Parts: sequence; structure tokens; C-alpha cells
Amino acid sequence: MLGVTLYSADGCHLCELAKAILDDLAVTYTVIDIALDDELVERFGVRIPVLVKDSSDNDLGWPFDAAAVTLFLE
Repeated sequence: MLGVTLYSADGCHLCELAKAILDDLAVTYTVIDIALDDELVERFGVRIPVLVKDSSDNDLGWPFDAAAVTLFLE
């Protein structure tokens, strides 16, 4: 099964919207709080929430909707 990581930050309302989209689609995902890692803040800070397919360099930054997530995960 494809692994998906959601790069997020505590208190980010857009990240909560992204989680709701993933939950509605029944996508299993891991959440990583970028605030705990300076490299992740530099990489994703202005783009969160960001979805990354595990074992891939592909990512999907906000804004996205259910259709975009479905397409991204295909």
C-alpha cells in the first residue's frame, strides 16, 4: 500500500482542512509537524499543508481538494 505523509503544523487551520479531506477519502496518512525540524520548516514552511507520497519526490502543496488528492494518489 502506498504511504502518504502530511507535512503540517500545530494550529494550522489549512492543515485541519487537509486532514478532513484525507479522512473523507479514507486515506491512511502520517502527520509530521514541521515545527520540530528546521530543515522541514525551510522546505515546506510557506507551502503547508503538503502531501508527499512515500518513496517518491512527488508532493502536493496547498491548495488542494478531494479531486486533486485522488489524482495525486493514482
